[in-house]
Amino acid sequence: MARKAIHSDDAPKAIGPYSQAVQVDAGKMTFLSGQIPLDPKTMELVPGDVVAQAEQVMKNLQAVLAASGLDFSHVVRCTIFLTDLGDFAKVNEVYGRAFAGAPPARATVQVSALPRGSKVEIDAIAVS
Repeated sequence: MARKAIHSDDAPKAIGPYSQAVQVDAGKMTFLSGQIPLDPKTMELVPGDVVAQAEQVMKNLQAVLAASGLDFSHVVRCTIFLTDLGDFAKVNEVYGRAFAGAPPARATVQVSALPRGSKVEIDAIAVS
């Protein structure tokens, strides 16, 4: 898969681990549903703060990607949903560890609530 991060000096620089845009050749697209920090064995929210929750969300996304024969290098777009934008920097740090190369395009939004009382949810689009 040809995956190219796009950057324009005429638009604001990314303020976190995301690219302004990601361009891909036509290929198979995989749309990952939003993941919340559920432990897949117990189906309960993982205990701990937003960092622990974000780490579990990324593990859950990684598991779905692996089941699709993909990994984080195939992800071209994500949306992060937070119940408190004050958690942005903490979640950003956890999220950023998953992307060794150019990170995907991304949006982050604050929402009033998430399923099961989660503090964070992330969805993704991957291309192979």
